[in-house]
Amino acid sequence: MTYPQKLAEAFSKQPAFTIADAQKALGGISRAYLNLLMHGLLKKKKLFRIGKGVYSFYDDLQVVGFAFRPFYYGCQEALSIRGLWEQETNPTVITPRKARSGLRSLEGGNYVVRRINRKMFFGFETIKQGEFWVPVSDVEKTLIDLAYFRQPVSMEVVKEFRKRYDAKKLARYLKKSPRRVVEKIRRMLKGKAANREGGSSSFKTY
Repeated sequence: MTYPQKLAEAFSKQPAFTIADAQKALGGISRAYLNLLMHGLLKKKKLFRIGKGVYSFYDDLQVVGFAFRPFYYGCQEALSIRGLWEQETNPTVITPRKARSGLRSLEGGNYVVRRINRKMFFGFETIKQGEFWVPVSDVEKTLIDLAYFRQPVSMEVVKEFRKRYDAKKLARYLKKSPRRVVEKIRRMLKGKAANREGGSSSFKTY
C-alpha cells in the first residue's frame, strides 16, 4: 500500500488530521519526505490545508472548525443550523484558542473565526451536519454569543428566540456572562420572558 493510500485509509473518514497524526499513521516516514508527500497531495487537490499543520480530505467549509479545536460553530451559522432564520451564512468558528479573529478563506469560500474567553466557552452540543458530527451552540448560547460579539439581530430573529429559548437555561448561562451581555439580552427580549410558561422568574432576577 502506498503512502497516499495509507493516509486515505487512516483519515478519509475523519474531518481533519494533523501533520503529527500523519507521521504516526505512516510509521517511520521522515518529516522531510512527509512534507514533500503532503505538498504533492495539496497541489493535486487530493488534500486540503485547513489550518496550520491541519489537513482534511474534504474542501467543505463545514470542516474548518476542526483546525481550531476546541471549538463550536455559533452566531449566524448557529442561527441557520438551528432554523432561527433562513439566510445562508459563512461558517462562524468560535474558539478559546489564541487564534487570529476575522474573515478567512478556504478553496474560494469564506468563514469567520471568533475568539472567546475560556470562561464563556460553554453551551454547545454535537449535531450531524453533512458527513460529520460538529459542535454547535444551543439556542440560548447563540443568543448570548450574538450579544457578546456585538452582532446585529433583527426583530424577526428575536421573535424566533422568544419562541424557542429555555428561560431556566438562559438564566444559568447569564450567570456566567458579562454584565453588558446580560443587559443587552434583557433589552433584546424586552422583558417578555415574564409571559412565558415555566420559569420566567429565574430570568427576571437579572
